[in-house]
Amino acid sequence: MSNAFRDLLKKIGSGNHTGENLTRTEAFSATKMMLLGEATPAQIGAFLIAHRIKRPTGEELAGMLDAYDELGPQLQETNTSRPPIVMGIPYDGRSRTSPISIITALILAQMEQPVIMHGSDRMPTKYGLPLVEVWQGLGVDWTKLQLAQTQEVFAQTGIGLIYLPQHFPLAQTVFEYRDQIGKRPPLATMELIWCPYAGTAHIIAGFVHPPTEGMFLGAFALRGTSEFTTIKGLEGSCDLPRDRTAIIGLSAPTAIPEPGLAPLQRLQLTPREYGFTSYNVPLKPTDELVGEIHSVLEGKPSELMQSTLWNTGFYLWRSGVSPTMRSGIALTEELLAGGQVAKKLVELQKAASFM
Repeated sequence: MSNAFRDLLKKIGSGNHTGENLTRTEAFSATKMMLLGEATPAQIGAFLIAHRIKRPTGEELAGMLDAYDELGPQLQETNTSRPPIVMGIPYDGRSRTSPISIITALILAQMEQPVIMHGSDRMPTKYGLPLVEVWQGLGVDWTKLQLAQTQEVFAQTGIGLIYLPQHFPLAQTVFEYRDQIGKRPPLATMELIWCPYAGTAHIIAGFVHPPTEGMFLGAFALRGTSEFTTIKGLEGSCDLPRDRTAIIGLSAPTAIPEPGLAPLQRLQLTPREYGFTSYNVPLKPTDELVGEIHSVLEGKPSELMQSTLWNTGFYLWRSGVSPTMRSGIALTEELLAGGQVAKKLVELQKAASFM
């Protein structure tokens, strides 16, 4: 048993009247002790559920991220004109709506905007469809690549995926506790803003509940994260919804921030103002989803195509490739109709398969 960890557990688990938040340094130490197995299983489980009930602070998330920076993998900088976009997507996957981010990543990379994703296999609490399974269906198997091989694929194609069982097994060991406690612990919040990249990156973080965005902003302020976007997306992902106004936060260095938070500019995008109907594409069996993605890459009209235009138009504008949302939507349609994105997938398949 770790007495040092027990002291941290007592601090957050003492209830509303005597409990305290951890400092950034304490959160860093607690996360390291969990990842390295220095805390006992009983201590780790108790910590995760106590922290879930208390709710993390931005300072605590910053400390957790510090530990991931020290112990976790990082893709190295490559010779690109734009900093990579790092997509923070819930690790427990999708269960209701079709993911769009993989198509978006291919289109962004085709326009020389690098993209980094990270995740694992099906995992608690939702056990939804993870990114790696969709990529496998498309002929790109990230699960077999060592970190150096993923680095090479990223350098060649502008797309990389950190697969935790292969690249960060220390973090993978904590996942079993999620099933046992039946709830997402604060680590699941922290993962949405984790940046497994050695250089400057643009963090895209999906969220469900508004207080989560405030936690992000607190961590960003402490860690000096200057480029970020927050998305109240589909199932907490980075995918913009079509059935409601998309609520988005943009980093705004010139704005006056709230105390302790990174400066934010609010953006609300209404799909119907851009000609899109109010519809989110439901999740289908993986083989059907992969077939629909191939149809989109071939430029064929569908509801998934409409969601792709809506999402990728935003990201092309946000990354500076397109001057406006509307021009980003038009460029997306042009790239898909011309077959360039399908060729990008073939390029990625070849880069990942020769390893």
